[in-house]
Amino acid sequence: MNEVYTEERRESGVSASNYPVSTGDWFITILITAIPVVGIVMLFVWAFGGGVNANKANWAKATLLWMLIGGVLAMLLFGTIIAAFFGSHHVSEI
Repeated sequence: MNEVYTEERRESGVSASNYPVSTGDWFITILITAIPVVGIVMLFVWAFGGGVNANKANWAKATLLWMLIGGVLAMLLFGTIIAAFFGSHHVSEI
């Protein structure tokens, strides 16, 4: 059965870097990204390294973009809270 699928893929023009990612592969991928430093490094490898499945590369790029957006929003929120804390502390001394 696998041979038939491989032959169909070859005939349809689907390259090896464009095949659908299996459930097991996604499970391992998400598990690896949950490991603190290793996960971020692997996201960069999958996003910008060569020879990676196009679906996984696009997912890694989107995940990095969401992490960047979340980091910027967290810094803005943290800065606002710190500014409010020091601003209210200064007003209470007067």
